[in-house]
Amino acid sequence: MRSASQTVPDPFETLGLDPTQSALYTAVLRLHKATRAELAQAMDGPVEKVSGQLDELVRLGVIDEQSGEYLARHPAAALGRLIAERLDRLAEESRRIDSALGSIRGLIRDYDVGHDYQNGAFQVEMVSGADVLYESVVGMAVQSPPMRLLTAIPDERTMADFVRKFADPWIDAQQRQLLELQVIIPVSTLAIPGVREQLTRLLDSGGKVRTLDRVPSWFMTAGHDAAGLPALWGGNLPDHAYNFYLVRTPIVVGVLNSLFGELWGRAVPLPWGRRGEGVVQVLRLAAQGMCDDSIARQLGLSVRTVRARFADAMTQLGAQSRFHAGVEAARRGWLV
Repeated sequence: MRSASQTVPDPFETLGLDPTQSALYTAVLRLHKATRAELAQAMDGPVEKVSGQLDELVRLGVIDEQSGEYLARHPAAALGRLIAERLDRLAEESRRIDSALGSIRGLIRDYDVGHDYQNGAFQVEMVSGADVLYESVVGMAVQSPPMRLLTAIPDERTMADFVRKFADPWIDAQQRQLLELQVIIPVSTLAIPGVREQLTRLLDSGGKVRTLDRVPSWFMTAGHDAAGLPALWGGNLPDHAYNFYLVRTPIVVGVLNSLFGELWGRAVPLPWGRRGEGVVQVLRLAAQGMCDDSIARQLGLSVRTVRARFADAMTQLGAQSRFHAGVEAARRGWLV
């Protein structure tokens, strides 16, 4: 014999019905079809109370109402309906738990920011040497891939060093999905030998590059937890032997990420890549004095596509007219 503690629980109560609702469903089940008055008599309770419970059971889909009479659904269908509803609630609860788990890292960063503020101390390390700078980035990426790296390069000399000596390991790290790289550079650096080739490789490996007329200073952020600042804001790194501060403080990283986002929003995308090359093609031919029809024949495109590419060029360059777009494209080295 089973003890009271081993009694099998009522399946409907397990799925969320209260004991009165479960008893009422059982009464409907046994009668197959009954009015409210008949069910109130069977439950030995007032019609008003039974009516409210019946309405709830109809809403839950375990009984049906037809012309004032109540019919029990087959137990398999009734249980299936309740189980499906419970599973939906569990799935929603699971999504909420996943969302809460996903927010933990952000909450930890907020805690660290507050901790830094209360202690009044930042974790700062002075680092020297170009090799150390570029290799440290790859080292941090290996520890927590893929690491989002944002960097601003303000001058030709730093850009030339990057292209000649240090771009390859960063591009390789991006190809291996260790890095997600975004770079802002001055438009004047596009004329440096080798820049186009290396930036094309960087774009092909998934990186993003934009140009500004003037980049205020070198800086970088590596993920959410580390940032690089120059020894002198606005100075170029080679002139200071690549001395820089490596700061591991979320509040500083957050500020620099915001600055990068502001600069990125004002910067212009490179014209390279499949879509970009098409934009450059129409600008080059227009600069030679060709009309839309001639450009379309030359490139094997429709006139509509040519005009769409001119519109893309004007948007990317912030130009108000085709003439302005041509002038700006020439200034930015797109037509070389």
